This record gives sequence, C-alpha cells and structure tokens, in this order.
Amino acid sequence: MKTLKIVGLAAVVLGIITAFTLQSCSAEKVAAYKNKSGAQLWGETCIRCHSTPSPASFNDTDWSSIELHMKVRANLTKEQSDKIFEFLKSAN
Repeated sequence: MKTLKIVGLAAVVLGIITAFTLQSCSAEKVAAYKNKSGAQLWGETCIRCHSTPSPASFNDTDWSSIELHMKVRANLTKEQSDKIFEFLKSAN
C-alpha cells in the first residue's frame, strides 16, 4: 500500500512538472511569434508544408478565402493569421 501511495505521488509531481514545462514552452513560442512581422511569419510558417506563392498570385478576396482555410490547417493563432494575411494583401 505504501508503494502505491509513493507511485501515485510521483505521478502527480511528474504531471505538475510537465504542465509547467509545456506552459513555459508555449509562452516562449508565443512571445517569439509576437515579435515577427507578417512577412517573416509567412516565410517561416508556410514554407514548412509547401512552396510560398507570390503575394501577387491572388487578389484580396482569394487571400481571404485562403486565410480561412490555412488558419485551421496550419494551426495559426488569430494574431499570426492577421499578420500574415495583412502582409499578403498589402503586397499584391
């Protein structure tokens, strides 16, 4: 019974450490993205899965449709999506 309590306590402690570690990693990641421009985010994020089209390849209406799709597909935050697509719309 004593061993079971020790194992349970160790699992709880490990869970708490993991939660704090994941939270600090995400906070660092979010802070890193906040300082980047839309052009930087576009170049770094979109290139992970496909070649990046020229901003002139699509008009503002097309970019708006693409934004809705890619925000979900690439798991972008609202801020990241806004920055990327503001850049793309301003550059076309």
